[in-house]
This record gives sequence, C-alpha cells and structure tokens, in this order.
Amino acid sequence: MKKVIVALLAFALLAAAAAPAFATADWDEGLPVYLEEDEDTAAVDASVFEDEGGAVAAVGQLSIPAPSAILMEKETGRVLFEKNADDKLEPASITKIMTVLLVIEAIEAGKISLDEMVTTSAHAASHGGSQIYLEENEQMSVRDLLKAVVVSSANDASVALAEHLYGSEETFVARMNERAKELGMTNTHFTNCSGLLDDPSHVTTARDVAIMSRELIRHDLVKQFSTIWMDTVRGGKFGLTNTNKLIYYYKGATGLKTGYTRRSMYCLSATAERDGVEYIAVVMHCDTSDQRFESAKALLNYAFANFALCDVYPDSPLLPIRVVLGKSPYVQPLVQGGSKIVVEKEKASSLEKTVELPTKVSAPLKTGDRLGTLTVKSGGEVIGEYPIVAGHDIGRLSWGDLFVQFLKLMFTGGL
Repeated sequence: MKKVIVALLAFALLAAAAAPAFATADWDEGLPVYLEEDEDTAAVDASVFEDEGGAVAAVGQLSIPAPSAILMEKETGRVLFEKNADDKLEPASITKIMTVLLVIEAIEAGKISLDEMVTTSAHAASHGGSQIYLEENEQMSVRDLLKAVVVSSANDASVALAEHLYGSEETFVARMNERAKELGMTNTHFTNCSGLLDDPSHVTTARDVAIMSRELIRHDLVKQFSTIWMDTVRGGKFGLTNTNKLIYYYKGATGLKTGYTRRSMYCLSATAERDGVEYIAVVMHCDTSDQRFESAKALLNYAFANFALCDVYPDSPLLPIRVVLGKSPYVQPLVQGGSKIVVEKEKASSLEKTVELPTKVSAPLKTGDRLGTLTVKSGGEVIGEYPIVAGHDIGRLSWGDLFVQFLKLMFTGGL
C-alpha cells in the first residue's frame, strides 16, 4: 500500500512539473482580508456537481442553502424563484460581469479589438488575489486579458483592460455605474472593477447580478471564454483553469462568474442552456464553495425540469386593420412585449391564444398605439396578456386631402 501511495505522489509531482504554471490564489492564512482568496482551482468532490436529472421539488417548494438567490430565464427575463434577492451585498468577483460587459460592448462597437495590445500599468500589476502576475509594462492582447478575467478571474487583467479602455480605473468604474443605471440595476454601486477590495459601499443584489448577467450573455462573444475549462496565456507558458466548476460538471453550462472574499463569502452567477432555453442562477454569500455550486445546480435543475419556453405569436397572422380617414388605408398590428413566454411544462401543451382587435380604427395613429390584446391561457387560466399595437404612424386626412381625393374620383369616373 505504501508503495502505491509513493508512486501516486511521484506521478503527481512529475505531472505538476511538466504542466504550465496555473493561476491560483494565495492560500496563506496570514493574507490581509482584502485579498481575494478564491478563485480556487483546488479539486472538489465531483458528486457535488453531478446532474442527476432526477425529481425536482414542485413549483414553490424549492429550498436552497444560499442566503440570497434568484433564478431568471434569459429570453423573457422572467424570475422563476427568488430568495432575499434584493438584499444589498458585497459581490466580490462577480463584479467582473460588468467589467466584461463593458469590454465586450467596446469590442463589438469597434472601439477596441481582440488583437490589440495592452500595456500593463503599475497600478494594474499591483493587484493581488486571483491574478496572472502581470508585470509593469508587460504587453498582452485584449483577447488574452479577457480570457484571463473570464476564466480565472484575474484581478490584474481586469484593471489593465479598464485602464486601456477608459484611461483610468476610476473613469471605468464611473461608466460601470452608468451602465448599471441604464440596465435598471437600482441597488448597485461599484467602487472598483475587480471586486477584490472589500468595501461596504461596493454593493449589488442577486437580482441586479442576474440583470447584468442576462445582458452579458446576449453577446455570444463571452461564451468563447466562459465555456473554457482549461487554457493558457503567454504562448502556453501560463495556465488557466475555470473557477466555475459547473463548466466541467454540469450539462449545458455556459458560464458565468464566481466570486469570493472573506466578507463577501462564496458567490456565483451560473448560466446554462439546453434545447434553446437558457437560465441564470445567482447565489450570494454562501458559506462554502460547494454550497454555492450546489445551490446554483439545484436552481438550474429546477428550471429545466419544470419550465418551458413557448412562442406567444398568434396562431394565425395578424391582418391589417382598416383606418378611417387615414393617409394610409390600413395599419399593420404587431404584438408588443416579446415573442416568448415561460410556462410550467404541464401547461405548455395546452396553450390557447385569443386575439381581440377592432375591424377598423380612426386616424391619426402613432407607432405603438394600442389596438388590442393577445391573451394566452392554459386550462382557462390567463398566464399572459400582450398588447397589440400599431406598427407605424398614420396621419389623418385633412379637408384639403379629402377634396383632392374627391376631384380624382370625379375625373376618373369613380363617382
């Protein structure tokens, strides 16, 4: 038995020597409390992450250990479960969801490119916790820095990108807060771009994290990085391992971001997609790393087992409606409020859609003026109502317009 143990230890040492250096946090218990000790790449019991596919608690009976949590469907934004979702809490590295969102929006807007090089400042290089050990004046591509942030939660890479994009971390953080307001994140205030520093004024909520996570996963580019399990930077010399263990263990996992400091505890925004529907599970301030993954997994299992994403378009096309005294004789009605609805699976096969529309309307009309209602029912229960609105402006005919039309009809024999 001793020989077997010695052999296994020798094999492990050889493997470690042959592998590239992997980004890990400093586990020295004497570290100052402001250092982010997570994003651990230590081995975790695989059973925590197995997707059993078994029975899930009925709607309204889900119980998870996470003290603050929310479950949201991506397409509609419908919240399927929440628990203290508006408690203001320090978010640790799930702060980086907003950092990554701003970087990706800048890339897609053409402000920066994935291949351009970023020069590391002394300020960026000074950041500890999870990092790729950037040195002052070291250059690295936006692509590799973004990969390091998304995969391994590198604090130094986050700051380097922030400074490259806005000149300083402070200016970047101001834009983070502006973007949060634009997205309706009403209980969020950022003071840094990494989440590394413990700061009681640097807060958000599970609901707000879900909102910014939803916005981020609208951009397919992020999934080129968030679905990576292991990779490297610096030409293969420095290894990265995803801090989100669900990427390895959970079927359909697409991201998104972990977080931990001693004050923030263990946080996670987890996303997963199956059969064209994607869910966002956010858990905050869990006692252990296993607890955050277990809670997120339970939320995702609950969603996939109990809900379906269905079309809410009418069963037949909406025909144009006659416009009385309109400069255009017809207006095209449109369903407002999205084309999908999330329903319990047992109701999905019995959806009934009814349309209430007038046979004619009077001008003038503005785009978005309400014309009628699309009602979605299941078993007689109303599960959704959607306004049907005017698809375009239509002006009202003046007396002069009417006189001109009268003359045309008279001279063409129409009268």
